[in-house]
Amino acid sequence: MATTFQTNPVTLKSLLENCESGEIQLPDFQRSWVWDDERLRSLIASISDSFPVGALMTLQTGGDVNFKPRMIQGAPPSTKPVPGSLLLDGQQRMTSLYQTLMRREVVATVTARRQKVKRWYYIDMEKALDKTDDREDAIVGVPEDRQIRANFGKDVKLDLSTPELEYEHRMFPANQVFDYTHWLLGFVGYWSAKGGLNPTEYFMNFKRQTLDTINNYQVPVITLGKETSREAVCLVFEKVNTGGKPLDAFELVTAMYAADGFELRKDWFGEGEFEGRVQRLKKHQVLADLAPTEFLQAIALLHTKAVRAAEEAKAKAEAKEIKSRELPAISANRQSLLHLPLDAYKRYADQVEQGFERAAKFLRTLRVYRTYDLPYQTQLVPLAATLAELGKDFEHDTARRRISQWYWCGVFGELYGSAVESRFALDIADLPAWARGGEALPATVVQATVRADRLRSMRSRLSAAYKGVNALLMKTGARDFRSGQDFDAAVFYEENVDIHHIFPKDWCRKRQPKIDKAFYDSIVNKTPLSARTNRIIGGEAPSAYLAKLETGGSKAPPIAPVALDHHLTSHLIAPVAIRSDDFYAFFKQRQEALLSLIEHATGRAAYREAGDDEPVEDAEDVDDETDIDESDAGKSSADEGA
Repeated sequence: MATTFQTNPVTLKSLLENCESGEIQLPDFQRSWVWDDERLRSLIASISDSFPVGALMTLQTGGDVNFKPRMIQGAPPSTKPVPGSLLLDGQQRMTSLYQTLMRREVVATVTARRQKVKRWYYIDMEKALDKTDDREDAIVGVPEDRQIRANFGKDVKLDLSTPELEYEHRMFPANQVFDYTHWLLGFVGYWSAKGGLNPTEYFMNFKRQTLDTINNYQVPVITLGKETSREAVCLVFEKVNTGGKPLDAFELVTAMYAADGFELRKDWFGEGEFEGRVQRLKKHQVLADLAPTEFLQAIALLHTKAVRAAEEAKAKAEAKEIKSRELPAISANRQSLLHLPLDAYKRYADQVEQGFERAAKFLRTLRVYRTYDLPYQTQLVPLAATLAELGKDFEHDTARRRISQWYWCGVFGELYGSAVESRFALDIADLPAWARGGEALPATVVQATVRADRLRSMRSRLSAAYKGVNALLMKTGARDFRSGQDFDAAVFYEENVDIHHIFPKDWCRKRQPKIDKAFYDSIVNKTPLSARTNRIIGGEAPSAYLAKLETGGSKAPPIAPVALDHHLTSHLIAPVAIRSDDFYAFFKQRQEALLSLIEHATGRAAYREAGDDEPVEDAEDVDDETDIDESDAGKSSADEGA
């Protein structure tokens, strides 16, 4: 059904009264009011000068979209159990105007530098009546004690702390623009007694030029009909909210679940002493960037898969022929999240949390310890959903080996960089059954293609496969050149392990003829090493730093050449080539060795063609390594002996 809407002008006074009564409320996903003092004054000035401040957008309640409502910030508790409409666009403007023009309490706001302050707002009557003055100069914000001070607070520049002082300085309180009778009587009485001003005539001029403008000000309101779908509400909100943070599905689902009495935000983020799921999951560093929408996606995959299976079983029981495309789709797209029932969330949430826990532990066995080193954040979703479905079956050797193969196919096939939602659905449909010993290969395993030339073009941490090579080397037993230690979790963190050049880039640049950057910055010339070992390497030729490692320092014991060769071989480095500083022989041998390593991990043969020995330029890759060159080489002896 098409979205229907109406556009009608409504007086500002009526809108603010409806906000106060609760007839107009906010959907719970709307964020808090954050406007600063300068913008507040500018908004009041625009209204008082009859300048347009933009349209509002509301949604009629009573339809399919059942968001939990909440009052405009600062409004009293509503006496209405259900509002007539929800404000989708215009929250900041309406809250600002409600707090400054209608609410009889001090306004909590911030300065331009984001310092929290409290302000009362006034209209300078004299400046408002002078048409040559800028209207914004007529809007004044004063501190909570209603005194503006100068000279570091020693001198009172403007005192409005009593009604009589307001009358004296002709400063009209902005929060009385819709009900000014009492203030008017006090103003007339004060100036009638003092003399020097015809207060009635003066005030009536101010009323005609300013107060009537505000009281009669009309705001265009676009009202969406109650039949508007959830998807349309989400899309509309994002279109009108381009100046702010994009609204994600989690916030919409939070508002919908809240209408049924379930606090999704508390369940995820926790509250007080209550630990939310995110606190438990982010104890694993590889899950540090896990988003709540990714958690919902994993649940949606399991839910929609179960719905599809139920429909398929029903058709089979009724002996009906049904085509695959006629069955409900397995999905984790935005639409499926917006239609995720609360009972489905409750059914799968604990299971999916365990799935992400298992995913983190599984990734540690693959030597992926941190989110910084995670090839694809997106691949966590089908991985967690699959491990949630497998449960204890994942403990079997066949399941673990096959999940590993699938994972490396996704990484080295570089299949999780785009169109990921459709891939989620393909993987959750076939991967669990294959992991249990089934014959049908998951789409990611079938579609993975590894190219020899792509290996040489990996030069940046932005590349998933680049990170994958590093993890795979550690997984298959690479040992630190200096310590000979395997890169388990303890060594990884304690020794500050990262990806570093084997043939130092400074040496490659200075060599004559110098080596092309496309070669020396490739992952083929990089490997995981501890920070201390990398400092010893510095910018020296491999033969020099290997000799330094073998002889040791004043405090460091020597390393036997055969032991050092063993460490080099664990990185798939040919000792003969590196000891003779033969970069191209080293490069050719290690490229082939890395390809073989990837082929074994993915179970897929690499694609080779003529010209694979030439460097490949890749615009996406940037040299972002932090290797120590010869400028720091002088520190090596001290570091080595430390």
